Amino acid sequence: MTTTDGTSTNPWLIVGLGNPGGEYAGNRHNVGFMVADLLAERMGAKFKAHKARAQVVEGRLGAPGPSSRRVVVAKPMSFMNLSGGPTAALRDFYKVPVERIVAVHDELDIDFGQLRLKLGGGDNGHNGLKSITKALGSDYCRVRFGIGRPPGRMQVADFVLKDFSSAERKDLAFEVDRAADAVESLIVDGLERAQGTYNS
Repeated sequence: MTTTDGTSTNPWLIVGLGNPGGEYAGNRHNVGFMVADLLAERMGAKFKAHKARAQVVEGRLGAPGPSSRRVVVAKPMSFMNLSGGPTAALRDFYKVPVERIVAVHDELDIDFGQLRLKLGGGDNGHNGLKSITKALGSDYCRVRFGIGRPPGRMQVADFVLKDFSSAERKDLAFEVDRAADAVESLIVDGLERAQGTYNS
């Protein structure tokens, strides 16, 4: 559906990936939730429970005026490896085309705090992406937040379910803020321009 000036009235769906529950809140795996929380704060709105097994907030992002975009920011409450069900249900409920869906997630193969924005691609072993791709196909956008590789012989599963280190926490708020800026740039300026600015 489009308006008279040719822009789409469909919202963007921004899905921050993480695990629900206080014990997971500071984990590396939950950085998608952290970015989603900050976007909700910027919109001046609070998350509400949605029947799609998710917490959602609706509003607009971007500078006030014609360049702002209608968005739904969501946090699936299904646990990471089942993120696809709530994401697909929200897509259907809000009638969001797949190219307007953005998953924000932790990424092992990028150094801490670095960002990569991309459209489509594989899941790189990330269970949240694996579930979403199974539900939607792979043609959605990703904002990948680097967490680096586990030290020594630590298992990946243990590493992602640990909190950020004390050294990382010093910069975490800044890096989460930058990731939220990248999401806004993606939906307002388009993927290519956002990649030029934020892909480290």
